[in-house]
Amino acid sequence: MAVYLEDLPVSMKSAPAQQVFLEDLEVVKKPKTAALASEPTTGKRQRTLLDMAFSDAPKRQKLAPSTSTLPVAARFTATKPAAPVTLTLVSTKQKLSAIPFSLSGFIASLPSDDARALLALECDVLGKSWLKLLADELRKPYFLALKRFLLAEGVRGAGDPAPLRIYPAPKDIYAWSATPLGRVKVVILGQDPYPGAGQAHGLSFSVPPGVPVPASLQNIYKELRAEYPAFAPPAHGHLAGWAAQGVLLLNAVLTVRAGAPASHAERGWEAFTERVLRVVDAYGGASLPARDGGAATGVGRGVVVLAWGAQAARRVGALEGGKHLVLKSAHPSPKSADRGFFGNGHFRQANAWLEARYGAGAGVDWCKL
Repeated sequence: MAVYLEDLPVSMKSAPAQQVFLEDLEVVKKPKTAALASEPTTGKRQRTLLDMAFSDAPKRQKLAPSTSTLPVAARFTATKPAAPVTLTLVSTKQKLSAIPFSLSGFIASLPSDDARALLALECDVLGKSWLKLLADELRKPYFLALKRFLLAEGVRGAGDPAPLRIYPAPKDIYAWSATPLGRVKVVILGQDPYPGAGQAHGLSFSVPPGVPVPASLQNIYKELRAEYPAFAPPAHGHLAGWAAQGVLLLNAVLTVRAGAPASHAERGWEAFTERVLRVVDAYGGASLPARDGGAATGVGRGVVVLAWGAQAARRVGALEGGKHLVLKSAHPSPKSADRGFFGNGHFRQANAWLEARYGAGAGVDWCKL
Protein backbone atom coordinates (compact mmCIF):
# COMPACT_ATOMS: atom_id res chain seq x y z
CA MET A 1 0.00 0.00 0.00
CA ALA A 2 1.36 3.43 -0.93
CA VAL A 3 1.97 5.86 1.93
CA TYR A 4 1.79 9.60 1.31
CA LEU A 5 3.46 12.05 3.68
CA GLU A 6 0.75 14.66 3.34
CA ASP A 7 -1.98 12.54 4.86
CA LEU A 8 -0.77 9.43 6.65
CA PRO A 9 0.96 8.56 9.92
CA VAL A 10 4.67 7.95 10.13
CA SER A 11 6.87 6.36 12.81
CA MET A 12 9.81 8.28 14.25
CA LYS A 13 13.09 6.36 14.17
CA SER A 14 14.02 7.65 17.61
CA ALA A 15 10.90 6.14 19.18
CA PRO A 16 9.92 3.03 17.22
CA ALA A 17 7.25 2.01 19.70
CA GLN A 18 5.38 5.30 19.44
CA GLN A 19 3.37 6.37 16.41
CA VAL A 20 3.54 10.10 15.72
CA PHE A 21 1.15 11.85 13.36
CA LEU A 22 2.43 14.60 11.09
CA GLU A 23 -0.65 16.74 11.52
CA ASP A 24 -0.18 16.94 15.29
CA LEU A 25 3.55 17.63 15.43
CA GLU A 26 4.71 20.84 17.02
CA VAL A 27 7.06 22.97 14.95
CA VAL A 28 9.78 24.08 17.34
CA LYS A 29 12.02 27.02 16.66
CA LYS A 30 15.65 26.42 17.55
CA PRO A 31 16.67 29.08 20.09
CA LYS A 32 19.45 31.47 19.25
CA THR A 33 22.76 30.90 21.03
CA ALA A 34 22.57 34.22 22.88
CA ALA A 35 19.26 33.31 24.45
CA LEU A 36 20.29 29.91 25.76
CA ALA A 37 21.69 31.23 29.02
CA SER A 38 18.47 32.96 30.02
CA GLU A 39 16.10 30.11 29.12
CA PRO A 40 15.58 26.77 30.85
CA THR A 41 17.56 24.04 29.18
CA THR A 42 14.38 22.11 28.51
CA GLY A 43 12.34 25.08 27.31
CA LYS A 44 11.12 25.24 23.71
CA ARG A 45 8.95 27.85 22.09
CA GLN A 46 6.14 26.53 19.91
CA ARG A 47 5.64 28.71 16.87
CA THR A 48 2.09 29.75 16.05
CA LEU A 49 0.53 29.06 12.65
CA LEU A 50 0.63 32.79 11.99
CA ASP A 51 4.40 32.80 12.64
CA MET A 52 4.94 29.94 10.23
CA ALA A 53 2.67 31.26 7.49
CA PHE A 54 4.00 34.79 7.33
CA SER A 55 7.63 34.72 8.50
CA ASP A 56 9.79 37.04 6.38
CA ALA A 57 12.58 34.56 5.76
CA PRO A 58 12.91 30.77 5.84
CA LYS A 59 14.18 29.41 9.14
CA ARG A 60 15.58 26.05 10.08
CA GLN A 61 13.01 23.97 11.94
CA LYS A 62 12.90 20.61 13.56
CA LEU A 63 9.85 18.52 14.33
CA ALA A 64 9.04 17.26 17.77
CA PRO A 65 6.06 15.15 18.75
CA SER A 66 3.22 16.86 20.58
CA THR A 67 3.34 16.49 24.35
CA SER A 68 -0.39 15.73 24.40
CA THR A 69 -1.26 12.06 24.72
CA LEU A 70 -5.02 12.58 24.82
CA PRO A 71 -7.15 11.35 21.90
CA VAL A 72 -8.76 14.08 19.83
CA ALA A 73 -12.22 13.65 21.35
CA ALA A 74 -10.89 13.97 24.90
CA ARG A 75 -9.19 17.28 24.11
CA PHE A 76 -12.50 18.98 23.28
CA THR A 77 -13.41 19.29 26.94
CA ALA A 78 -10.05 20.70 27.96
CA THR A 79 -9.86 24.15 29.52
CA LYS A 80 -9.84 26.91 26.95
CA PRO A 81 -6.33 28.38 26.59
CA ALA A 82 -5.73 32.00 27.52
CA ALA A 83 -4.22 32.86 24.12
CA PRO A 84 -5.86 30.83 21.30
CA VAL A 85 -4.01 30.34 18.04
CA THR A 86 -5.14 32.49 15.12
CA LEU A 87 -5.58 30.47 11.90
CA THR A 88 -5.25 32.10 8.51
CA LEU A 89 -5.33 30.31 5.16
CA VAL A 90 -1.95 30.72 3.51
CA SER A 91 -1.43 31.73 -0.09
CA THR A 92 -2.06 29.05 -2.69
CA LYS A 93 1.41 29.87 -4.04
CA GLN A 94 2.81 27.90 -1.13
CA LYS A 95 3.53 24.23 -1.74
CA LEU A 96 0.98 21.85 -0.27
CA SER A 97 3.49 19.96 1.83
CA ALA A 98 4.88 23.23 3.23
CA ILE A 99 1.59 24.59 4.55
CA PRO A 100 1.85 24.48 8.35
CA PHE A 101 -0.92 22.96 10.44
CA SER A 102 -1.28 21.70 13.97
CA LEU A 103 -4.38 19.73 14.90
CA SER A 104 -3.95 20.52 18.59
CA GLY A 105 -3.44 24.18 17.69
CA PHE A 106 -6.64 24.20 15.64
CA ILE A 107 -8.61 22.67 18.49
CA ALA A 108 -7.16 25.20 20.93
CA SER A 109 -8.10 28.07 18.60
CA LEU A 110 -11.80 27.24 18.56
CA PRO A 111 -13.81 29.86 20.45
CA SER A 112 -15.75 27.60 22.83
CA ASP A 113 -16.21 24.11 24.20
CA ASP A 114 -19.41 23.99 22.14
CA ALA A 115 -17.46 24.57 18.91
CA ARG A 116 -14.87 22.00 19.93
CA ALA A 117 -17.58 19.42 20.59
CA LEU A 118 -19.38 20.19 17.31
CA LEU A 119 -16.17 19.73 15.28
CA ALA A 120 -14.91 16.61 17.05
CA LEU A 121 -15.99 14.41 14.13
CA GLU A 122 -14.11 16.50 11.56
CA CYS A 123 -10.95 16.49 13.65
CA ASP A 124 -11.18 12.73 14.10
CA VAL A 125 -11.93 11.55 10.55
CA LEU A 126 -11.34 14.30 7.95
CA GLY A 127 -8.15 13.56 6.00
CA LYS A 128 -5.42 15.83 7.32
CA SER A 129 -4.24 17.05 3.92
CA TRP A 130 -7.80 18.36 3.54
CA LEU A 131 -8.31 19.52 7.10
CA LYS A 132 -5.44 21.97 7.03
CA LEU A 133 -6.99 23.76 4.04
CA LEU A 134 -10.59 23.50 5.26
CA ALA A 135 -9.96 24.50 8.88
CA ASP A 136 -11.10 28.09 8.35
CA GLU A 137 -14.28 26.86 6.65
CA LEU A 138 -15.16 24.64 9.61
CA ARG A 139 -15.06 27.66 11.93
CA LYS A 140 -17.63 29.65 9.94
CA PRO A 141 -21.08 30.24 11.46
CA TYR A 142 -22.89 28.43 8.65
CA PHE A 143 -20.89 25.24 9.20
CA LEU A 144 -21.38 25.29 12.96
CA ALA A 145 -25.11 25.79 12.30
CA LEU A 146 -25.02 22.77 9.98
CA LYS A 147 -23.34 20.72 12.71
CA ARG A 148 -26.04 21.77 15.22
CA PHE A 149 -28.69 20.63 12.75
CA LEU A 150 -26.91 17.29 12.32
CA LEU A 151 -26.59 16.91 16.08
CA ALA A 152 -30.35 17.34 16.37
CA GLU A 153 -30.69 14.66 13.69
CA GLY A 154 -28.59 12.29 15.81
CA VAL A 155 -25.21 12.66 14.08
CA ARG A 156 -22.47 12.68 16.71
CA GLY A 157 -18.91 11.38 16.87
CA ALA A 158 -17.19 8.66 14.90
CA GLY A 159 -17.19 6.36 17.91
CA ASP A 160 -20.79 6.98 18.92
CA PRO A 161 -23.69 4.76 17.80
CA ALA A 162 -24.74 5.67 14.27
CA PRO A 163 -28.19 7.24 13.94
CA LEU A 164 -30.71 4.79 12.55
CA ARG A 165 -32.33 7.19 10.10
CA ILE A 166 -29.39 9.30 8.83
CA TYR A 167 -26.92 8.08 6.19
CA PRO A 168 -24.03 7.47 5.98
CA ALA A 169 -22.71 6.59 9.44
CA PRO A 170 -20.79 9.51 10.98
CA LYS A 171 -17.43 7.77 10.54
CA ASP A 172 -18.08 7.56 6.79
CA ILE A 173 -19.32 11.11 6.09
CA TYR A 174 -15.81 12.18 5.06
CA ALA A 175 -14.71 8.88 3.51
CA TRP A 176 -13.91 10.76 0.28
CA SER A 177 -11.09 12.56 2.11
CA ALA A 178 -9.12 9.30 2.39
CA THR A 179 -7.92 10.20 -1.11
CA PRO A 180 -5.03 12.60 -0.34
CA LEU A 181 -5.54 16.05 -1.83
CA GLY A 182 -2.20 16.08 -3.61
CA ARG A 183 -2.99 12.77 -5.32
CA VAL A 184 -6.39 13.78 -6.72
CA LYS A 185 -6.44 13.50 -10.50
CA VAL A 186 -10.18 13.04 -11.22
CA VAL A 187 -13.29 14.36 -9.47
CA ILE A 188 -16.66 12.64 -9.96
CA LEU A 189 -19.47 14.80 -8.61
CA GLY A 190 -22.61 13.31 -7.13
CA GLN A 191 -25.73 14.91 -5.62
CA ASP A 192 -26.47 13.44 -2.20
CA PRO A 193 -25.96 10.01 -0.59
CA TYR A 194 -28.18 7.06 -1.46
CA PRO A 195 -31.19 7.18 0.92
CA GLY A 196 -31.59 3.40 1.29
CA ALA A 197 -30.42 1.45 4.33
CA GLY A 198 -26.83 0.26 4.04
CA GLN A 199 -26.15 2.00 0.72
CA ALA A 200 -24.30 5.23 1.52
CA HIS A 201 -20.73 5.09 2.78
CA GLY A 202 -19.26 8.47 1.89
CA LEU A 203 -18.22 7.98 -1.75
CA SER A 204 -20.43 9.30 -4.55
CA PHE A 205 -22.14 6.59 -6.63
CA SER A 206 -20.48 3.85 -4.54
CA VAL A 207 -22.05 1.29 -2.19
CA PRO A 208 -20.36 -1.07 0.30
CA PRO A 209 -19.60 -4.68 -0.68
CA GLY A 210 -22.62 -6.95 -0.43
CA VAL A 211 -25.11 -4.20 -1.30
CA PRO A 212 -26.93 -4.54 -4.67
CA VAL A 213 -25.47 -2.30 -7.37
CA PRO A 214 -27.73 0.78 -7.79
CA ALA A 215 -29.24 1.48 -11.21
CA SER A 216 -27.13 4.60 -11.82
CA LEU A 217 -23.93 2.70 -11.12
CA GLN A 218 -25.05 -0.15 -13.37
CA ASN A 219 -25.30 2.44 -16.16
CA ILE A 220 -21.83 3.75 -15.30
CA TYR A 221 -20.54 0.19 -15.70
CA LYS A 222 -22.32 -0.10 -19.06
CA GLU A 223 -20.64 3.06 -20.37
CA LEU A 224 -17.28 1.93 -19.01
CA ARG A 225 -17.60 -1.40 -20.81
CA ALA A 226 -18.53 0.38 -24.05
CA GLU A 227 -15.28 2.38 -23.81
CA TYR A 228 -13.15 -0.50 -22.49
CA PRO A 229 -14.58 -3.78 -23.85
CA ALA A 230 -12.26 -5.81 -21.61
CA PHE A 231 -14.01 -4.44 -18.54
CA ALA A 232 -16.08 -7.08 -16.77
CA PRO A 233 -18.65 -5.35 -14.53
CA PRO A 234 -18.15 -6.64 -10.99
CA ALA A 235 -20.97 -8.01 -8.88
CA HIS A 236 -20.39 -5.24 -6.35
CA GLY A 237 -20.65 -1.45 -6.45
CA HIS A 238 -17.71 -0.60 -4.22
CA LEU A 239 -15.62 2.10 -5.94
CA ALA A 240 -12.76 2.17 -3.45
CA GLY A 241 -10.45 0.96 -6.23
CA TRP A 242 -10.98 4.26 -8.02
CA ALA A 243 -10.56 6.32 -4.86
CA ALA A 244 -7.22 4.61 -4.20
CA GLN A 245 -6.00 5.79 -7.62
CA GLY A 246 -6.79 9.45 -7.04
CA VAL A 247 -10.47 9.65 -8.01
CA LEU A 248 -12.30 11.98 -5.62
CA LEU A 249 -15.86 10.68 -5.27
CA LEU A 250 -17.63 13.75 -3.86
CA ASN A 251 -21.31 14.43 -3.31
CA ALA A 252 -22.65 17.99 -3.11
CA VAL A 253 -24.53 17.06 0.08
CA LEU A 254 -22.84 14.65 2.47
CA THR A 255 -25.76 13.32 4.55
CA VAL A 256 -29.40 12.35 3.98
CA ARG A 257 -32.42 11.22 5.94
CA ALA A 258 -33.50 7.64 5.29
CA GLY A 259 -35.91 7.35 2.38
CA ALA A 260 -35.91 11.11 1.75
CA PRO A 261 -33.59 12.25 -1.08
CA ALA A 262 -32.34 15.85 -0.74
CA SER A 263 -33.64 16.02 2.85
CA HIS A 264 -30.34 17.57 4.00
CA ALA A 265 -29.99 19.88 0.99
CA GLU A 266 -29.69 23.64 1.56
CA ARG A 267 -28.46 23.17 5.11
CA GLY A 268 -24.87 24.17 4.40
CA TRP A 269 -23.28 21.13 2.80
CA GLU A 270 -23.32 22.74 -0.63
CA ALA A 271 -21.22 25.68 0.57
CA PHE A 272 -18.76 23.32 2.24
CA THR A 273 -18.30 21.07 -0.79
CA GLU A 274 -17.97 24.16 -2.98
CA ARG A 275 -15.02 25.07 -0.80
CA VAL A 276 -13.66 21.53 -1.29
CA LEU A 277 -13.75 22.13 -5.04
CA ARG A 278 -11.83 25.41 -4.63
CA VAL A 279 -9.19 23.54 -2.65
CA VAL A 280 -8.97 20.97 -5.47
CA ASP A 281 -8.60 23.82 -7.94
CA ALA A 282 -5.59 25.09 -5.99
CA TYR A 283 -3.89 21.82 -5.01
CA GLY A 284 -5.42 18.89 -6.88
CA GLY A 285 -2.56 16.87 -8.37
CA ALA A 286 0.08 18.77 -6.38
CA SER A 287 1.88 15.54 -5.44
CA LEU A 288 1.78 13.97 -8.89
CA PRO A 289 5.14 13.74 -10.69
CA ALA A 290 5.80 15.96 -13.68
CA ARG A 291 5.29 14.63 -17.19
CA ASP A 292 9.05 14.31 -17.76
CA GLY A 293 9.42 12.28 -14.58
CA GLY A 294 10.59 15.25 -12.57
CA ALA A 295 9.54 16.07 -9.03
CA ALA A 296 6.01 17.18 -8.18
CA THR A 297 5.50 20.94 -8.14
CA GLY A 298 3.58 21.01 -4.86
CA VAL A 299 0.76 23.08 -6.36
CA GLY A 300 -2.22 22.09 -8.46
CA ARG A 301 -1.67 21.60 -12.16
CA GLY A 302 -5.15 20.52 -13.10
CA VAL A 303 -7.55 17.60 -12.73
CA VAL A 304 -10.37 16.02 -14.71
CA VAL A 305 -13.88 16.83 -13.47
CA LEU A 306 -16.76 14.57 -14.48
CA ALA A 307 -20.01 16.49 -14.05
CA TRP A 308 -22.98 14.24 -14.76
CA GLY A 309 -26.37 15.90 -14.66
CA ALA A 310 -27.60 19.49 -14.58
CA GLN A 311 -26.87 20.02 -10.87
CA ALA A 312 -23.25 18.91 -11.22
CA ALA A 313 -22.81 21.04 -14.37
CA ARG A 314 -23.92 24.15 -12.49
CA ARG A 315 -21.29 23.57 -9.80
CA VAL A 316 -18.22 23.43 -12.04
CA GLY A 317 -18.35 26.78 -13.79
CA ALA A 318 -15.45 28.16 -11.75
CA LEU A 319 -13.27 25.20 -12.78
CA GLU A 320 -13.64 25.80 -16.50
CA GLY A 321 -11.15 27.86 -18.44
CA GLY A 322 -8.12 25.74 -19.33
CA LYS A 323 -6.42 24.51 -16.17
CA HIS A 324 -8.80 21.58 -15.75
CA LEU A 325 -10.64 19.28 -18.13
CA VAL A 326 -14.35 19.57 -17.30
CA LEU A 327 -16.56 16.95 -18.98
CA LYS A 328 -20.34 17.30 -18.77
CA SER A 329 -23.15 14.99 -19.79
CA ALA A 330 -26.56 13.74 -18.73
CA HIS A 331 -26.81 11.92 -15.39
CA PRO A 332 -26.42 8.09 -15.41
CA SER A 333 -29.82 7.69 -13.79
CA PRO A 334 -32.18 5.41 -15.76
CA LYS A 335 -34.35 8.49 -16.30
CA SER A 336 -31.66 10.34 -18.24
CA ALA A 337 -28.83 7.98 -19.25
CA ASP A 338 -30.22 7.61 -22.79
CA ARG A 339 -30.21 11.40 -23.22
CA GLY A 340 -26.45 11.83 -23.34
CA PHE A 341 -24.72 9.77 -20.68
CA PHE A 342 -24.35 6.66 -22.79
CA GLY A 343 -21.70 7.30 -25.42
CA ASN A 344 -20.16 10.32 -23.68
CA GLY A 345 -16.66 8.75 -23.81
CA HIS A 346 -15.63 10.39 -20.55
CA PHE A 347 -13.43 7.61 -19.20
CA ARG A 348 -11.17 7.50 -22.25
CA GLN A 349 -11.12 11.30 -22.56
CA ALA A 350 -10.08 11.59 -18.92
CA ASN A 351 -7.14 9.22 -19.37
CA ALA A 352 -5.99 10.86 -22.59
CA TRP A 353 -5.89 14.25 -20.87
CA LEU A 354 -4.13 12.92 -17.77
CA GLU A 355 -1.40 11.28 -19.82
CA ALA A 356 -0.93 14.42 -21.88
CA ARG A 357 -0.66 16.50 -18.69
CA TYR A 358 1.24 14.16 -16.36
CA GLY A 359 2.88 11.59 -18.64
CA ALA A 360 2.49 7.96 -19.63
CA GLY A 361 0.78 5.84 -17.02
CA ALA A 362 -0.86 8.83 -15.31
CA GLY A 363 -4.38 7.71 -16.24
CA VAL A 364 -6.82 5.77 -14.08
CA ASP A 365 -7.21 2.02 -14.45
CA TRP A 366 -11.00 2.25 -14.51
CA CYS A 367 -11.29 -1.54 -14.76
CA LYS A 368 -9.50 -2.01 -11.43
CA LEU A 369 -12.34 -2.49 -8.99
